[in-house]
Amino acid sequence: MESRNPRRSPAGSGESPATTDEPTGDATRVVVLVPHVARRPGEEGERRRSPEARLDEAVGLAGAIDLDVVAAHVIGLSTVRPATYLGSGKVEEIGEDVKAHEAGLVFVDAPLSPVQQRNLEKAWSAKVIDRTALILEIFGQRARTKEGVLQVELAHLNYQKSRLVRSWTHLERQRGGFGFLGGPGETQIEADRRIIGERITKIERELEQVKRTRALHRASRKKVPYPVVALVGYTNAGKSTLFNRLTAASVMAQDLLFATLDPTLRQVKLDTGDQIILSDTVGFISDLPTQLVAAFRATLEEVIEADIILHVRDVSHEDTAAQAADVADVLRGLGVDPDDDHRLIEVWNKIDRLDEEGRTRTFNSAARLTGDAHPIPVSALTGEGMDELKLAIARRLSRDRVTLALDLDPADGEGLGWLYRHSEVLDRRAADNGTLHLVVRVAPDRAGNIERRFGARRTASRRGAA
Repeated sequence: MESRNPRRSPAGSGESPATTDEPTGDATRVVVLVPHVARRPGEEGERRRSPEARLDEAVGLAGAIDLDVVAAHVIGLSTVRPATYLGSGKVEEIGEDVKAHEAGLVFVDAPLSPVQQRNLEKAWSAKVIDRTALILEIFGQRARTKEGVLQVELAHLNYQKSRLVRSWTHLERQRGGFGFLGGPGETQIEADRRIIGERITKIERELEQVKRTRALHRASRKKVPYPVVALVGYTNAGKSTLFNRLTAASVMAQDLLFATLDPTLRQVKLDTGDQIILSDTVGFISDLPTQLVAAFRATLEEVIEADIILHVRDVSHEDTAAQAADVADVLRGLGVDPDDDHRLIEVWNKIDRLDEEGRTRTFNSAARLTGDAHPIPVSALTGEGMDELKLAIARRLSRDRVTLALDLDPADGEGLGWLYRHSEVLDRRAADNGTLHLVVRVAPDRAGNIERRFGARRTASRRGAA
């Protein structure tokens, strides 16, 4: 069992979820465990990250909700035990560690079955949570908007619905009565499942309304000629800092996992004159709970519908390639092709953290990738590389849009106003007779309407060409 002196964070005041076995230790003191199952010879698949990196991330997750990490271990396993996940010797050894540190909580960075969770709690006399449960707790603390709270509650309920089995004898007693009190002989566990199911149905209806509202907002934005650029990336990759740098906003940005959850949209004017809507979304993580992906789908549709996706990577992190692969997995789950370089731009962030050798290596690696695959090294903290990033966005937008030239009667004020609302006016000149010569740029699906209405003709892009 490999141990490490963990990073300490001040004990928080929030309560951990209730359990039927009262822990004997302090509920804010946690022991972090990262099981590492050895890969058998000939087994397919490639391990993406080192156990040490997983341990660092697990400790970071615990610190994200102000838990006091008193011990952290990587545990080598030859196989997963159905009853306790770990072998009996490891269970006993960890139990002594939990008791010695007076910990009331154990975080196992792996998916535990309800039976495994129950057995470990009995063995250690402490509350046991797995990776999914801890991420759900973090999301529960971070959610601020009504939509975010509903999404997290839905994910919590779907997770807890399958875990009623781990509760104790009070769920096995039968209840009599009629109507709202439950049918004859209905057990407490059946009643609890029914209550959870009813709440899930209600939340899903409310989120469906949220989805319709978001669709209406997207439809409204499409009436304005501003493309949407969405930020995605592994949690703590610096998305919110980049968002603040590009928009001069003040979205919460901390060196903390899942610092922001609720999506934020701002209008940005690029140096080329292009106007865009920039969208900051929730960060991704390896083994992101399926309940959260499903619950946050309405929010993540901002990514699905985006014209351009900026994949923000922390190139100073030792597992940056593994993190990029995890983000790609989530994007595929949303129906977005992470290999579509025509739509996706990789942003290699946090170059300010690299030493001189690391910077040289990073810039050389970026230079070897040409065309649409060329990444943009930046520092959202210092602003380095921002001009190149904005230019890359403008080039990508201008290549996909149609440039039109047209002549407009100076008396047609309504038509002129319509063009300013529904297209990007690149040039406007008045002839000697007063006729306005305009050059506008629009998305391909809007070009036909302007051609018919104003007799516009297609021309080469006047600026921002790739």
